[in-house]
Amino acid sequence: MPKLCPLFSGSSGNSYYLESAGKGILIDCGRNAKQIEAALGRFGADPKNIRAVFITHEHSDHINALKVFAARYKVPVYASNGTVSALEAKNLLSEKINIIPLSSDGIELDDFFVLPFRISHDCSEGYGFCVESQDGRKTAFATDTGIVTDEIINALTGCDTVVLESNHDVGMLQCGGYPYILKRRILSDVGHLSNESCAETAVKLVSTGTTRLLLAHLSRENNIPELAKQASLCELETRGMKQDIDFMLSVIPESGMAKPVIY
Repeated sequence: MPKLCPLFSGSSGNSYYLESAGKGILIDCGRNAKQIEAALGRFGADPKNIRAVFITHEHSDHINALKVFAARYKVPVYASNGTVSALEAKNLLSEKINIIPLSSDGIELDDFFVLPFRISHDCSEGYGFCVESQDGRKTAFATDTGIVTDEIINALTGCDTVVLESNHDVGMLQCGGYPYILKRRILSDVGHLSNESCAETAVKLVSTGTTRLLLAHLSRENNIPELAKQASLCELETRGMKQDIDFMLSVIPESGMAKPVIY
């Protein structure tokens, strides 16, 4: 049975593991290799069974373990051409790493078909991913995006499970201690998704059949898990959608979830 294991989520690191029939893939590896291995161990997953690592973009909280992890387990890495160039410029690749450019047609690996879609973020060429398992279930990862574009909505529509960014509360961010230039970046179209924008997107997704929403990449300084959850929950319930009947909603802790999502 396919399962999703959120390992880490937030500015200190992001990584998600999907498994089917004993084989798995990683979406990002933003902690160090030892932490990734330990997190996989919590779910009974063996790193040796990982078939590929998919990188959303080159920011450190998504690639910290990449150089060590990919070389240690000889696992291929899929990333956009822009991300590859950025990683090379930062000397974060080596001859030991087999890096493969993303194809807009998608990549088939064992029981998974992975289709990339563009995100709107201040990186070289960032992507989210929609992952379809053999039984037809779809899981999408849409974080690190300042806005939800038509391309993102099209990619997420029809997905059973969506990992969706709910990065910050706008009021907390505006009144907080971040420098003005950083606040402006986060609030921009190439920054991060607010609780309010996440809630609006959640309504669209549940309206079109999404049943599981996992709120991700929460800011430690500018958000509170319960605040993020209530923003989406209130918007959904206002539109007549009921939790545990029409949808299931949860927040991924910074240290990851204790239990996997089983499909």
